[in-house]
Amino acid sequence: MAELVEKENILVRMQADVQRALEKPEGERRWGMVIDLRKCVGCHACTVSCVAENKLPPGVVYRPVLDQEIGTYPNVTRRFIPRPCMQCDEPPCTQVCPVNATWKRADGIVAIDYEQCIGCRYCITACPYGARTFDFGGTYTAATPEQQPYELLPNFEYGQEWARQPGVEESPMGNVRKCHFCLHRLEQGQLPMCVTTCIGTANYFGDLNDPDSLVAQMAAQPNSMVLKEEMGTKPKVHYLV
Repeated sequence: MAELVEKENILVRMQADVQRALEKPEGERRWGMVIDLRKCVGCHACTVSCVAENKLPPGVVYRPVLDQEIGTYPNVTRRFIPRPCMQCDEPPCTQVCPVNATWKRADGIVAIDYEQCIGCRYCITACPYGARTFDFGGTYTAATPEQQPYELLPNFEYGQEWARQPGVEESPMGNVRKCHFCLHRLEQGQLPMCVTTCIGTANYFGDLNDPDSLVAQMAAQPNSMVLKEEMGTKPKVHYLV
């Protein structure tokens, strides 16, 4: 019971941090995430909830969880590494887009304009974290006796409704897609779906510019690190190891 209360308190605090950050001008916010690898058990709840929240089709995954084996037999262990978009402060993906369809917002989130994207996939190649995937327009039940209608429900990324119709190639079909910290939830004062569904409360989210926020305090811990720091991309997703 104590663990449940603790988890609820952490989520409530982070939601309060988000709502406090939304009161500031967009340019003064800097959304970021900290993932505690010591707490992640590889359950993939964050991956599944992200797919459900954003109605992702086959091949499009915003938050895979990598399974890593560490050590030498017989002294081996496993580590699970959730890998969302790093929301880099120096994103290499934005520099290669020929039509400026992907850019960094004032609050630090790297976004994609689905109507502008031409599907060239240069940004997929440029991303050093493999955080982008391409929407080929498929559905899980397309080759079955009956196409399930729930797969054709619209999604609401970036605060806009995106329809999905068989045989009609309209955005986001034919576009590159990626994690955007659940912007449609965030701008309503809610936490990203992956944060709320983690069974171990391994995810911390909020405004890195707010020293009183839980995420800023966790990112400042001495065991905090970022992936591929040597590349100079300045990720806003930190890991506790």
